[in-house]
Amino acid sequence: MASPGAEQLSRQMRERYGFDRNPWPARALALTLVLGYAAIVGWVVLNVAKDPIETRVLVWSQPLPDRVDVTFEVRRPADLAVACALRAQDDDRTDLGYAQVDVPAGEATVRQTYPLRVLGPAKYVEVLACVDAAKPERLPQPGFPPSVVPPTQPWTQP
Repeated sequence: MASPGAEQLSRQMRERYGFDRNPWPARALALTLVLGYAAIVGWVVLNVAKDPIETRVLVWSQPLPDRVDVTFEVRRPADLAVACALRAQDDDRTDLGYAQVDVPAGEATVRQTYPLRVLGPAKYVEVLACVDAAKPERLPQPGFPPSVVPPTQPWTQP
């Protein structure tokens, strides 16, 4: 024999055992707790995943066919020495120049100009990444086509 459903119980029994209750306060509390938990987890993830090193290219120019002058800015903790990878590319996004530039510990914000030797006219110049100088193997590697010898760095007066 099946147990009776809530509609088969008397009004007193339904009230006594909570069948007539409207659960909206409990649902609202549960939703608030879930949203609060998600917000806290999101905040923690964003702060843990945030890279303490920020970079940007301020200006670049190509005064000579085999040289690009790159001025870039590094924001990092002042006591952190960093290694940065600079890259110049042509219209086809083929690497023309690549250099690893070391920025010693010191000020939190550093502007540096680097004379990058290139194989031809550059259309794009960027700071690929900056990492802790103690871990330079984490820098992205150059993408020169096969059989192309990367130019020696830095550019120097011939």
